[in-house]
Amino acid sequence: MTDIGRIGILVVAYNAESTLTQVLDRIPPEFHDQINEVIVSDDSSTDGTFEVGEAYKESSQLPVTVLRQPINLGYGGNQKVGYRLAIDQGLDVIVLLHGDGQYAPEKLPEMVAPFEDPTVDAVFGSRMMDPGGALRGNMPLYKFVGNRVLSKFENVVLGTDLSEFHSGYRAYRVSTLKELPFEKNSDGFDFDTEIIIQLHDAGKKIVEIPIPTYYGDEICRVNGLGYAAAVAKDVVAYRLQKAGFGDGNRVALREGYDFKGSPESSHGRVLEMLATRTPGKVLDLGCSGGLLAERLLRAGFLVTGVDAEEVDGVRERVSSFVLADLNHGVPEEAGSGFDLVLACDVLEHLRDPGSLLRDAGDHLVAGGTAIICVPNFSHWYPRIRSTLGIFDYDQRGILDESHLRFFTKRSVRRLVEREGFSVEHLEAVGLPLDVLGVQKGWRKLILALEKKLLSLWPTMFGYQFILELSQNADSRR
Repeated sequence: MTDIGRIGILVVAYNAESTLTQVLDRIPPEFHDQINEVIVSDDSSTDGTFEVGEAYKESSQLPVTVLRQPINLGYGGNQKVGYRLAIDQGLDVIVLLHGDGQYAPEKLPEMVAPFEDPTVDAVFGSRMMDPGGALRGNMPLYKFVGNRVLSKFENVVLGTDLSEFHSGYRAYRVSTLKELPFEKNSDGFDFDTEIIIQLHDAGKKIVEIPIPTYYGDEICRVNGLGYAAAVAKDVVAYRLQKAGFGDGNRVALREGYDFKGSPESSHGRVLEMLATRTPGKVLDLGCSGGLLAERLLRAGFLVTGVDAEEVDGVRERVSSFVLADLNHGVPEEAGSGFDLVLACDVLEHLRDPGSLLRDAGDHLVAGGTAIICVPNFSHWYPRIRSTLGIFDYDQRGILDESHLRFFTKRSVRRLVEREGFSVEHLEAVGLPLDVLGVQKGWRKLILALEKKLLSLWPTMFGYQFILELSQNADSRR
């Protein structure tokens, strides 16, 4: 395990006076040399958990640090403290262990072994990988059934394939934790589900290993029905957020934009529109991580990306990248003589989108075109929210909190015509079903319904508008 790096063990403990010593004693002696830090975090227990931890620290050869939280932070809140400390101390892997002995410390070597593969971001111990093992370990039948039902539901909604969502035996690569907004998660028991959602959303790799099940005399502090309701709300809220319905208060997701690549979505339609064109020079304004540009590069286009933030990996996905605030126009470093200007999901973020359109037109060759995508503020979602008096911003989508301008079909057409462009093609696209996570079984039916609704009332059911523009001859400077 020499390639894994610095390993830490986070023992979360609450009223674990009678079990903590035994848990620490069960850490395999042959594994001691691999451990750089054992953090025992007593969550303001009402018994002698802290004193037991301090006594163990004095007599043990393990590098133990004992913390006592001045107030009860909750199961999730206690983890946050431990993970912050792991990040601050420069650990490479942190393993979550419970002070009540419910999870086997003997499995620690197996919990960290997968991290020898640098692509692994998290390792979860699963009690469901051994058929019948959970029941043999005295897991109550109602908990077993609830675990299986909830895990199945969460897999379906998230599009994952985990054998269990509800084991508290976890190990994380600390560099991965640094990328996740875990500190915004719940302080309760659904913290574990929320961090799974964040790992999944960030495309991180989770490995599961089988662990034994042990149910003894420990006190269960989880309200089963309340917990089930909380995790169900978390996964549903995630899917709604991804489609632009939600402010991110329930599950905090990473910043950045998703590639909407299905044939019916905005990015998919742009790629289809360009599929028959002769590859040329493209100026991708607001390129974000370059995921759309990457597809164009594969098709033979030369793509110059411009954005105010440099997302990791963007320079590998574009021909060239320029870091610039588009509120100040197209930067000189971007060059000129472009056959196509793309402005997908960018105009709504600008103080003066018309100014950028004029500037972009000056960078087109004669006969060049522009394609823009804007959200439709007259979509049923913002209409309903405004009508009910509950207008507010979301983390992403039509009401993205970073949007400065709103567009309807009429207003965006007026904007582009005012800035010297003619609309050659305008179409409405529906909800981003790929981001929403609609499963294949329902997808065909929903697409057929949405297509019909878009044809009947595009301004009500169009999630975004795509416009292909040509520049008027008298508008060129």
